[in-house]
Amino acid sequence: MIEQMTLRDLGVIAHATLPMGPGFTAITGETGAGKTMVVTGLGLLLGARADSGVVRAGAAQAAVEGVWLVPESGAVADRVADAGGEVEPIGDGRAELYLGRTVTAEGRSRASVGGRAAPAGVLADLAEQLVVVHGQSDQLRLRSGGAQRDALDRFGAAEIGPVLEQYRRAYAAQRELAAQIAEITGNAEARAAEAEQLRAALAEIEQVDPQPGEDIELAQRAERLSNVEELRQAAAIAHDALSGGGDVPDVGLLVAEARRALERVVRADTVLAAHAAILDDISYRVADLATELSAYLADLDDAGPHELAAVEERRAAVTSIVRAHGSLEAALELARSGAFRLAELDDDGERIARLRGDERDAAAVLDAAAERLTAARRAAAERLATAVTEELHALALPDARVVVAVEEGGASASGRDEVTILLAPHPGAEPRPVAKSASGGELSRVMLAIEVVIAGTGGVPTFVFDEVDAGIGGAAAIEVGRRLARLAETSQVIVVTHLAQVAAFASNHLSVVKAGDGSVTASSVRALTGADREAEMARLLSGLADSTTALEHARELLSLGHSGLIG
Repeated sequence: MIEQMTLRDLGVIAHATLPMGPGFTAITGETGAGKTMVVTGLGLLLGARADSGVVRAGAAQAAVEGVWLVPESGAVADRVADAGGEVEPIGDGRAELYLGRTVTAEGRSRASVGGRAAPAGVLADLAEQLVVVHGQSDQLRLRSGGAQRDALDRFGAAEIGPVLEQYRRAYAAQRELAAQIAEITGNAEARAAEAEQLRAALAEIEQVDPQPGEDIELAQRAERLSNVEELRQAAAIAHDALSGGGDVPDVGLLVAEARRALERVVRADTVLAAHAAILDDISYRVADLATELSAYLADLDDAGPHELAAVEERRAAVTSIVRAHGSLEAALELARSGAFRLAELDDDGERIARLRGDERDAAAVLDAAAERLTAARRAAAERLATAVTEELHALALPDARVVVAVEEGGASASGRDEVTILLAPHPGAEPRPVAKSASGGELSRVMLAIEVVIAGTGGVPTFVFDEVDAGIGGAAAIEVGRRLARLAETSQVIVVTHLAQVAAFASNHLSVVKAGDGSVTASSVRALTGADREAEMARLLSGLADSTTALEHARELLSLGHSGLIG
């Protein structure tokens, strides 16, 4: 719900803070004071199109700020987080959400969501979760067939909900099968080409039969064979140096001689004993290394003149595979998984036949679910039409009749039904779509009746009505107030009104007050209680805030309104 809204330089309002809250808030004021600017400001916070005409004369920009009380987690908090903003937890699973919008005199607009700049579209997304506005220029919340269907589904949620869920599962299953068939049949040539390329690639890989890491191993072998003479010469010199080949002294004998010399005197000095132990280890290492170099030389001698050519030939074959697939690992993975993909591509004919059989079965399940859904909606439509018609009779439309038609329409994830709310305002009149058959005042009451009837099913938590009482008075106005109060039992209701009979039912009464300075009208908003509220009610009744008769009538209305005995 809306906790508070602040307006700056919006229309005739210089600066005003509107304390809202739960229940029913009535907003009244003299003609031209700027009551409708409250709805305009709210519209800006909810993503409405920005217009430089809303900026107060002489001001650089208009600004609107709002504080909403929202669940700490859920759809609203998630959308705010997606936009980079945050909600501020206040305990008990609740949080405050700050929204802002500015409009410059040149028409540029900026929005903020949860403390971060955001596109106005984010405000529009949040509006679907936060508020429903019924204004004189846009009263029809249910202006689309989809919205009217959703309203019916909310009203009959207990019966429609489970059937709708079954339909959606069947619809998704049938669509998935149809998409698979379309993908296979629509890409037959591409799939055939893929199979041919895959078959050729697998054959090439199978012919070469590369092994993991073989490309690196072959590169190392080729480098070794290309330098075999240099390697042989270096290894031979090192071997002779260690083993005493040719004219080179035997390193092993020299080390052994050094070790024996130290061992003769180790008893006289422990330091030399440690050095002797090191020389002993070196002697073993020299012998082992000489043996290994001898084996290395023997291995080089086994390398025939044609081995390098064979290695280079194998390396070229493996490199071709690497070049074709990006890496040897990718080629080996294709060799492991490609056979399954090739079998799938080669099985298109049989697979299509299987899928078409499954799709026919799924279509039959979907048809049955659609029929059950239509039946559930038609049953709920009769109850909804009866309930709304009864509400309209109490709202001074005694001859009005509402029909909720459920007809066959195009298939979608929500069913195959087109739902239309129709109104016959007079006896004998043919029911027509409510937006076309109702006057402004009638349309306001139809929308109010619908909202009251479906309010108990949840949905949007705040309703805003701008001049919902236009064109009515007397008993009809009293009943409008009563219905608004009833709606406020389950939702927050904010009403801009000029009728005391409606305002009497409000739990929070705000007045837009104007003061002239000769050139500019500045308006502010104040909460009314006690004598101030009685004076405003008297003004609404008679145009005179201090009329004794009007004050008495105002007190009577307030007393009866608070006790719920009006009507």
